[in-house]
Amino acid sequence: MNIRVALVVLSCALSLATGFAVSRSGGSASPSGKRARPLIGLSMDTLKEERWLKDRDLLVAKTSELGADLLVQAANGDDTRQIQDIEALLSRGVDVLIVVPHNGAAMAKAVTLAHDAGVPVISYDRLITGADVDLYVSFDSVAVGEAQARFLLERLKAKGPGKRRVVRIHGAKTDNNALLFKQGQDNLIKPAIARGEIEVVHEDWAENWTPENAKKIMNAALTRHGNAVDGVLAANDGTAGGAIQALLEEGLAGKVVVTGQDAELAACQRIMAGTQAVTIYKPVRRIAAEAAEAAFKLAKGKPVIALAQTDNGKVKVPSIMLAVVAVTKDNMNETIVRDGVHTAAELGGAGAK
Repeated sequence: MNIRVALVVLSCALSLATGFAVSRSGGSASPSGKRARPLIGLSMDTLKEERWLKDRDLLVAKTSELGADLLVQAANGDDTRQIQDIEALLSRGVDVLIVVPHNGAAMAKAVTLAHDAGVPVISYDRLITGADVDLYVSFDSVAVGEAQARFLLERLKAKGPGKRRVVRIHGAKTDNNALLFKQGQDNLIKPAIARGEIEVVHEDWAENWTPENAKKIMNAALTRHGNAVDGVLAANDGTAGGAIQALLEEGLAGKVVVTGQDAELAACQRIMAGTQAVTIYKPVRRIAAEAAEAAFKLAKGKPVIALAQTDNGKVKVPSIMLAVVAVTKDNMNETIVRDGVHTAAELGGAGAK
């Protein structure tokens, strides 16, 4: 392995910050020493969702701006194919590997393969578990779950006294982030249950995060409980969309509080239309920029400063964690539109206020 992680102290003009310096050291010579521009490999779980298309495009643009080239592979939710993609990227002599894992545990093998080739690994957005990952760049997934649950509970409480009935639709069990989102939700949901404020009447995991699987979960909940549902704690915008489709078929869309995450265009349009209540906005431009800059520095043998650590079951991974924002109809313009994620015209023109 050719990565060193050392505790350092960074002095700033007005404050002190403790962080972790991640840098290349030892191991085989970097291929970038033989080429003018570093070569970075990007292995993605999928490009079937709008969110990941944006990540790819932003990463391509940022690495090019920095003076590097990016090779991209997408596995379409297939762990075996993702390992093959990573082997192909390593055979091309990439200097750094960025991985968006489909299955965090399965991609531990990818870390071993990369380190055997003298290549550092950045786990992007989703954590690779059980491996000596060099850097994790993500949003605080527990905070995402807490933001979803907090919004849901506040909105349900505003409806007046009485116990509210909630359906929970989790993400894919193979995605460590889905577990962290649930953990964050549980931090608020379990006390609310203990206080008698809500009852979770149905919950399940949506395989591969697909809207179709989320719709099946929602249909099952509505069938079992006679449409008596007040809120849906959906883990992302795709699962929210599946749940809302089921609610539409029962004439309940807009009457049930539905959460989401990722600020996808369809979700933001649903928020403006009133069928989805909130999406948790994770500024993709920021995470793409942070990951690209970190990869470029590692390829050039320069240290990367990470101010946090994340336990992945084997090591405490140096981590760059970014903040998230709950977006509703009320602040759509000052978040999504202002950041250029979607235009006011796409969101209904004057309706985006």
